[in-house]
Amino acid sequence: MATILVVDDEMGIRELLSEILGDEGHAVELAENASQARAYRLHTTPDLVLLDIWMPDTDGVTLLKEWAAQGQLTMPVIMMSGHATIDTAVEATKIGALNFLEKPIALQKLLKAVEQGLARGTAAPIYDARSAEPAVAATPSTAQVPQTPVPYGVTSATATTPAASAGNGETLSPQYSRLAAISFDIPLRDARDAFERAYFEYHLQRENGSMTRVAEKTGLERTHLYRKMRHLGVDLTRNKGE
Repeated sequence: MATILVVDDEMGIRELLSEILGDEGHAVELAENASQARAYRLHTTPDLVLLDIWMPDTDGVTLLKEWAAQGQLTMPVIMMSGHATIDTAVEATKIGALNFLEKPIALQKLLKAVEQGLARGTAAPIYDARSAEPAVAATPSTAQVPQTPVPYGVTSATATTPAASAGNGETLSPQYSRLAAISFDIPLRDARDAFERAYFEYHLQRENGSMTRVAEKTGLERTHLYRKMRHLGVDLTRNKGE
């Protein structure tokens, strides 16, 4: 488990990132401005910092420069912004930022960048005030990894769940039992809901209740996924912590 400091003046962004990273098992500390981030850094060195660029008191690039000049840039820092230019991103990278994420941040790109940042650990770029260049070259921006779509009929389940077909004496898994029980005589909307319910329950069980992982596997945004599961009546807590 890593300690991650999230610095962003938008409460919604802080709460969302805290929920996602907490779901991944990390300890998340929050700062709503540069002042709070400074105070936190004076006493603690987080394993990773997610730093917003545009903030009302001091912008993220200026704070990054302060940490670098004071010898406090000893942890990986990932910059975030929905309005920054390419020049701003390049400047932050030269100062010592490890990566740059553009808002709205895609879930897979966030998790990949965090994973790379934590793997970098103490090898994070450290600012050299004499040359105004990072002592360690920053890595290129994280490329979003395309996901292979899951074929209709929960084909991916066959790779991890023993296949079972009706009528051959074998016992169907719960997901297949639900699929086999879907009647073709019901309205299409009801049949689709029944299939989606079984589909999401399968992924929820497979990921031990982690909504972050389910969102990643199914290719849905987390907020939309929550609403959809609630609409379908999926028990979101059944496999949590197992």
